[in-house]
Amino acid sequence: MPDTALNFYPGPSRVYDQVKDYLNMAFDEGILGIQHRSEKFVEISKNTVALLKKKLNIPQDYYVFFTSSATECWEILTQSLVKQKSFHLYNGAFGQKWLEYARKIRPESTGVAFDVNAEINVADLQVPTDVDLLCITQNETSNGTQVKEPTILNLFNRFPDPLIAVDATSSMAGINLKYIKADIWYASVQKCFGLPAGLAVLVCSPRTIFRAKQINERRYYNSLVMMYEKMLNYQTTHTPNVLNIYLLNKVLEQRPLIKLTDKDITQRAHQLYDFFQEQITGNLSLLIENPEVRSYTVLAVKGEPKLVEEVKKKAALQGITLGNGYGAWAKNTFRIANFPAIPDAEYEVLKNFFLKNYA
Repeated sequence: MPDTALNFYPGPSRVYDQVKDYLNMAFDEGILGIQHRSEKFVEISKNTVALLKKKLNIPQDYYVFFTSSATECWEILTQSLVKQKSFHLYNGAFGQKWLEYARKIRPESTGVAFDVNAEINVADLQVPTDVDLLCITQNETSNGTQVKEPTILNLFNRFPDPLIAVDATSSMAGINLKYIKADIWYASVQKCFGLPAGLAVLVCSPRTIFRAKQINERRYYNSLVMMYEKMLNYQTTHTPNVLNIYLLNKVLEQRPLIKLTDKDITQRAHQLYDFFQEQITGNLSLLIENPEVRSYTVLAVKGEPKLVEEVKKKAALQGITLGNGYGAWAKNTFRIANFPAIPDAEYEVLKNFFLKNYA
């Protein structure tokens, strides 16, 4: 096996090379032992929020919070913002899991599934009038699809009363999301942020905080209104992942503005799709046939289960980690991350592997 393994798993995935240096810096600066109520942590937290807004083009009047994971965000949003029910639009495993998790807290929550090759038909969509939260998965990691900006805007315009919540776990920090088009966005950092797992970013509009204050749910350590009150001083309700927040700060310092990252990621995505569509054997093909709904950050390739297993094993022998299939596509697909931390040169190695073995 080669000395250097290439990681195309769609999360946790490859971290930026500089993270090694940042870890040493954190140790030398005593970051691993600082108190989360200290001035030093507040300074790091404040600077990180400012960098997130600057580098990701998050509106200045939106609020940023730190959580442990995207899964925790499901819980926060359901317990703090949903009085009656949430309504979920989904076409894959993670969107469905969000609905299932919401039902454990608010049993009346419901939703509608749509086909992986279809765009959401907003004009014909029927949403109950008593819905508090309208939930969509912008980038479905399980099957490599995405919901584009015009659809989110149409949802926002057609359904003005419920808050619009967006799972952007495998796209935030990779593509230029238009945060003003929805109320809530969240993502874990082990994907497009290029960091180790254990931290997530939750972005909320002023309208979201107003609703949270109205409901005033305060029963849990991660109740949103309590998180908001603490974050006014750039603190958290609990002892957070201080190290990962520090690493996020350092990574954001060296990253370009999101519009530049978006350009690179989108261009590379089109190149990868063209490669698999035009140069790789018909025994392997793209799972998503409709180019309009293909994700820019996660590609899914399908084949017979035995072939998929063979591809993953052969790749592993060459030091290449491909992502397993997930959910309904667990056995007949593999996935490829197109994240900013993965250099172009590593995709050339990936292409050469497929040209040699499956062209």
